[in-house]
Amino acid sequence: MRFTEHELTVAVTAAAKVVAGTKGRRRARGKEAWESMSKIDRYHLLEAVGSQVLPVLLALPDVEVPAGTRPTFTDAQIATAVEETLGESGVGRIRQKVAVAARLTLVRTALAQLPVRQDPDALIVPDTLPD
Repeated sequence: MRFTEHELTVAVTAAAKVVAGTKGRRRARGKEAWESMSKIDRYHLLEAVGSQVLPVLLALPDVEVPAGTRPTFTDAQIATAVEETLGESGVGRIRQKVAVAARLTLVRTALAQLPVRQDPDALIVPDTLPD
């Protein structure tokens, strides 16, 4: 799937905020935990989450996304992309299932926060063009 740089940034940041909210003993809300982190801690979290989410987002099938909507994928398409990018890690079956489930959750979170696609052609209205 082809995503814009902005879409990928928003997706990874949204997933990182969820992860930030689940770290530590005091499970603060994602936004609160995110705000309390230092810039370097945010970077490290974004890097870790991005390495999990970005390969899956890029492995998703190409779909036509009309202007004013978000890309949508079936659970089967997301699961297939996760399994393709996860590969065999040499761990047990249970750990493999846990890894797939965790990555599915991250990717679904990222996809849910994608911004609405804008039609670049709608920026110039034909009535406003000079004659």
